[in-house]
Order: sequence, then C-alpha cells, then structure tokens
Amino acid sequence: MPRKQIAAIAAASLAALTACASSGSSTHGHGAPVRTGPEHTGPVRVDNAQSLVGPAELSSASASVNAFGVDIFHSVSDGSEGNVMVSPTSLATVLAMLMPGAKGQTEAQMAKVLHTTMPAGQFADALGALDSATMQRELADKADLRQYDTVWTQQGYGLQQSYAQALSAAFDTSVHETDFTNPDAARQTIDKNVEDQTNGLIKDLFGPGSMTADTRLALTDALYFKAAWAGAFDKNETADKPFHLLDGGTANVSMMSDESSFGYASGSGWQYAELPYQQDHMAMGILLPSAGSFDTFRKALTADNLSAMINTAAPGTVALELPKFTFDTGAQLGTALQKLGMTSAFDPKSADLSGLPATAEPLHVGMVAQKTHVAVDEQGTTAAAASGVTVIAGAAPGPPRQPTEMHVDRPFLVLIRDTVSGQILFLGQVTDPRG
Repeated sequence: MPRKQIAAIAAASLAALTACASSGSSTHGHGAPVRTGPEHTGPVRVDNAQSLVGPAELSSASASVNAFGVDIFHSVSDGSEGNVMVSPTSLATVLAMLMPGAKGQTEAQMAKVLHTTMPAGQFADALGALDSATMQRELADKADLRQYDTVWTQQGYGLQQSYAQALSAAFDTSVHETDFTNPDAARQTIDKNVEDQTNGLIKDLFGPGSMTADTRLALTDALYFKAAWAGAFDKNETADKPFHLLDGGTANVSMMSDESSFGYASGSGWQYAELPYQQDHMAMGILLPSAGSFDTFRKALTADNLSAMINTAAPGTVALELPKFTFDTGAQLGTALQKLGMTSAFDPKSADLSGLPATAEPLHVGMVAQKTHVAVDEQGTTAAAASGVTVIAGAAPGPPRQPTEMHVDRPFLVLIRDTVSGQILFLGQVTDPRG
C-alpha cells in the first residue's frame, strides 16, 4: 500500500491546511549506517519519529512546487509545437527525496531550483505531508489517487542512517535493493515496479542504457490519478468539430459540450474554466489564449500570473466545448534542470552527495527522467506520471450574468490541481487533441 493511503493519518491529513498535518520528523541523528545485503529480497524498513508540519510550511511547499512546475513546463514546452505534459508534484517529490543527501553548493542549487528556502529535511517533510493530505482527501472522495516513492540501491550498499530515516519520515518509503552490476536486469525490475504502480500506464521510465555497473541508487516517484467529473458530459452532445492547429490547419476532433456552472475567469487575451471532479477537492483547469496568441501567451506565463488567473475564477454559467484527448509524453530532464541552475549535482567534479553513502564515495546524478499519460473524456480523467533519478559513482567530493461561451477549438493549456492546497499535480499544453 502506498504511503499516502495509510488510514491512520487520514484525520490529520484532511485538516492539513487548517491545522497541523502528520508527517515525518525533520530532525535526524547520525546513527549506524543502514545496510542491505544480498540475502534480503524485500524492502528494508527504517524506523522514524513523527513530527508536525504546520499550515505555513504546507502552503510554502505548495507554492514551491507550482513555481518549479511552471519553470519545468517552460523548459520542456518552449520551442515545442506538440502536446506536452509534466507533473510538478512527481518531479519535485523525487528531487526532494534526493536533496537530504546533498550538501553545500549542490544542496543550495537544488533548493533554489525548487523555489524553497526550507532546509532539505524540512522541505521533504512539508512536501510529504502535502502529498499525504491530497491523497487522503481523494480517498475520502472515492477518487483513485496513489503515489509511491521508492529507493533502489546496489546490493549491500550502505546508506547513512540519517538519510534513510529522512526518506522514511517524510515519504514513508523504504530501501529496496537490486544488482546494478547487471544493469539492464536492474533497470527492467525498476521499470516493471513503476509500471505496476501506475496501472500499466507508464512503461520503461528508464530506457535501455540508462543504468550502468556504476549506478548506486535509483529514486522513483509514481503518481496515478483517476476521477469522475462532478457532472459528466452528455455523450449525445459530443460531435466532430474543427480544432485549429498551430500550423494554421484544422483537424476534426471529438468535441464535448456542456452548459453548466464552472469556475470561470477571463482577461485580456485569455479565458479560464475550472472543471471540478466529484466532491470538488480536485479540478482540471483549462486556460485558453485568444486565437493566434498561443506561443506568445505561453512564453509569458509565470507562476504568479497563473495563480492570479486561477484565484480570480468565480462560479458562472459557461457554455463549454472541450475536446476529448489522450496522449503520452516523456522527457529526459537533466538538461532542463541544469538550465534552471541545478548544475553541481550532475558534475562529477563538483557534486556533493556525501549525505547518501555510509562509506564515503564520490557520487553524482546520472539522469533525471519523467513520463506522463493523460486521458480526458465525458466521464472524467485518468492521468499518471513517473519520475526517476539515477545516482552513479564518479569523481567528486465575479460570475457572468449570461452564459459565457468558451469554445476550446485551438491550442490550450491544461492543469490538474488540488483545490484545497492549490498544489498542481499536472501541467501541460494540448496543441492537437488527436495525440
């Protein structure tokens, strides 16, 4: 069972933004190293204490994830005319799993890229509690939202106990072992685990050749979401209609239609509609730039103005047309992260991940990968994401009065967010609903 589905923390999680939420301790002592041996085939558990994460830390973590998500979206989408989807939550979580083992400049750069001023352990605790609160709300809503965080180490490889405890405390994860001296077999084991965790939607997170005999650790976060709309679209109203592509052409797509009350906002050159899922704790936001302005609008998007657009939405009757769409995306994000300023972790000469190994060994990040899947139809949404990091050995030390028409018949931005915390789980662009 994933950490976020543990019923024991449900009460604290459901009140996460109005009271303290249960999470792991942000204070860890230096004890004996955690070692796994070849004789162990299952996960190795690490005991952890409990601490309280307050509303201010949860709010700060949510804002950090969203700002980081907009940065990553720009890095992946700018210059791309295809469909794009990233999961800020999944990628931020897997980096937060790594950060407690980083020191010095490496840690400072990671914190800056993640838009946080919290110490690594505190940020991990806050993000873990934030994710847990989201999971518990969706469990109460009868939606299917799961998140799994997993650490894989080389057989017999020792981790510092303080690092292993930080992971267990914040993310309720455990240490699994595999044999990276047979790198392709190890990769297939890890990829199969991620595939299982995402109901088969994310395959081959780590591609062939992504691991070597020098790989010491692999960290993964898998996120799966399936929920029904609060009000389903009538299938009888779905019809083939033209969608205007970026190249000036058109394509016939299955266009859903509904006139109903949605959260709605508009401004100079844009419209925003928010479609709630059942129980209203999660929603999909559709951000539609005016015709011919998609690229300019996308490039100018910031976390602050995205938040402002979302926050100005108010209930109003909207005659909405929205295309059905399904697509998969995948990207190697090492270059994107380095462009954002996280350079030291990838550099064998300057990376400082000395908080990871029990026995001193120079380590650096080998690769960062993410894959996503999203499907939207009349009933609701299914989405999944997986993020992974490899660590390898190397040299280093007001509502409208009349129905408002919103015809999403041209490229648009899409997000899925927690309406309580504001945390964005998925953020992307749809330029061709045909996939």
